[in-house]
Amino acid sequence: MRGSGRVKVTQVCTGRFHHFDLARQLLRLGALQRFYSGYPARRLERKGIPLHAVASFPWVQTPYLLLTKMAGGAGRLQRESFWLAHESLDRFAARTLPDSDCHIAFSGCGLHAGRVAQMRGASYVCDEARSHVAYRAQLLGEEYRHYGSKFPGIHGRLMQKTLDEYAAADVITVPSEFVARSFVEMGVPRRRLRKVAYGLDTSRFQKLADPPRHTFEVLFVGEVSVRKGVRYLLEAFARLKHPAKRLTVVGAVVPTVRAYLRENPPPDKVTFLGYLPQTELKQIMSRSHVMLMPSIEEGLALVQGQAMACGCPVVASWNSGAADLFTNGKEGFIVTSGNVVAMSDRLQQLADDPQFRNRMSEAALARVASLGGTDSYGRNMLRVLSEVANHAEEAELVA
Repeated sequence: MRGSGRVKVTQVCTGRFHHFDLARQLLRLGALQRFYSGYPARRLERKGIPLHAVASFPWVQTPYLLLTKMAGGAGRLQRESFWLAHESLDRFAARTLPDSDCHIAFSGCGLHAGRVAQMRGASYVCDEARSHVAYRAQLLGEEYRHYGSKFPGIHGRLMQKTLDEYAAADVITVPSEFVARSFVEMGVPRRRLRKVAYGLDTSRFQKLADPPRHTFEVLFVGEVSVRKGVRYLLEAFARLKHPAKRLTVVGAVVPTVRAYLRENPPPDKVTFLGYLPQTELKQIMSRSHVMLMPSIEEGLALVQGQAMACGCPVVASWNSGAADLFTNGKEGFIVTSGNVVAMSDRLQQLADDPQFRNRMSEAALARVASLGGTDSYGRNMLRVLSEVANHAEEAELVA
């Protein structure tokens, strides 16, 4: 753009999330000018993002990741490092930002560079992967009380900065209808939002086997945390009536949930496997009758699509972003977050009617085949960025 006919984009993100995929897609489409990252440049190169496109500032993000790996919790030093990783990368980008048409930044690390871009006549897009930050804090604050624990909260300066980003951005991109509605409930006009669902890369997920006939296998995959609704997962499974039911939980157990489980032991036939590589995960998904995803707060949990690619139907909460992946009652079921009875009833329906479950499994496979991959995500996001950049250019011409 600016005479070239093609939008030029700068991009900022502390971690990986979906932004590595986005950077690769913007590169493929000839739009990425520079990707600012908290990871070392060589690591990004190994992920398919060439050095010439990368501006790396790993001096805070790398120690934060090491601290998280060693501590495994959410201590004060860890929270402060998390804030500093976002703030320092943003300020680095603001100091070195090239001229562009559009600047897109992950929430919490875009305010300073976004304002620089706007002062130069470019547009600024805040990319929010989860629900509105204040809505999120409210949801999780209420949920932590059920675990007899206090929500550690979102770092005060990071929350205020994120709110400032929402206000300053020309547009806020969100991945699901759940996230969009959280913004509307917090008073953000719908016209300021653009929904762009993440691309689903299922190349490493395929149906490898059929579930066993004489047991009923329920699966959960994700961080075993308050946010993921683990309490409801265990309660719904406990209500399920089946002589040979089993629940497999894949993912790291956070300290708050570990303490909760000591006081509230899980029901029989629950196995915690911890983290597993994707090569093993697709085997377990293929041999599971259903995945239960009872998230309290999420953006768009792509693990649901991965399960569907293995022929495993999903019972998920609305708050998981499920409505942007499948249709309720066809490839899976979508229930209200926290509604244990509804979750259990849907599990029971699948356990009692194998033929119906098989039809749902086949529908899940067909649905995944029709969903757009990362190429589609890149095109859709670039369309939004081009639209926003065009509006900024038109406003500049009028002024």
